[in-house]
Amino acid sequence: MSLMHSKGVKVSKRVAVVLSGCGVFDGSEIYESVITLLRLDQAEAQVQCFAPDIEQMHVINHFTGEIAEGESRNVLVEAARLARGEIKNLADAHAEDFDAVIIPGGFGAAKNLCDFAVKGSDLSVNKDLVRLIQAMHQAGKPVGLMCIAPAMVGKLFGEGVHFTIGDDMDTASAIEATGAVHERCPVNNICIDGAHKVVTTPAYMLAGTISEAASGINKLVDTVLAQA
Repeated sequence: MSLMHSKGVKVSKRVAVVLSGCGVFDGSEIYESVITLLRLDQAEAQVQCFAPDIEQMHVINHFTGEIAEGESRNVLVEAARLARGEIKNLADAHAEDFDAVIIPGGFGAAKNLCDFAVKGSDLSVNKDLVRLIQAMHQAGKPVGLMCIAPAMVGKLFGEGVHFTIGDDMDTASAIEATGAVHERCPVNNICIDGAHKVVTTPAYMLAGTISEAASGINKLVDTVLAQA
């Protein structure tokens, strides 16, 4: 999606995509990330991926599902796999350079971008992500979050922000304890908080197939771009 300046010159929307590693159990969910990047490319958006330069909470063997004891991996290095190397340190992301931010899910969002997976409603969020998102919010720019990434919205946007993770009410209740308000939502739809310019979708919190995940993710990307 692009804008037209008064002189007729097309200007693409600038979008930061924040990743949390690579792999559903300890990083960014790969399908959610790729679908997001594909939809943004189809809309002719200018995209820059970011990830924090920190160690992962732990490493998961995605073949067995077990923790790989004794292994450690860097979130930025792992996320670079998804971005084909075109990625920057989250510490170098500045709100003035972008029109919107989108955060795919995967357990990395709850383990590496914040510690919701361990602390639940007592979570803390990566300081560089807090700085970026709150600056975007103060500038009136939209933010999209999918899957479990909305676990952070109460800490990022304050009390009363509306979100969805689908229909997992136990997880939703833990997030609501941070002051956020959950709305039930099917996999093919989105929750729009117009006041905060926050858009969320369940993605693989509900999706059984990649097509189901894409149905909501595409709506999220389109809506975020429309608000930018």
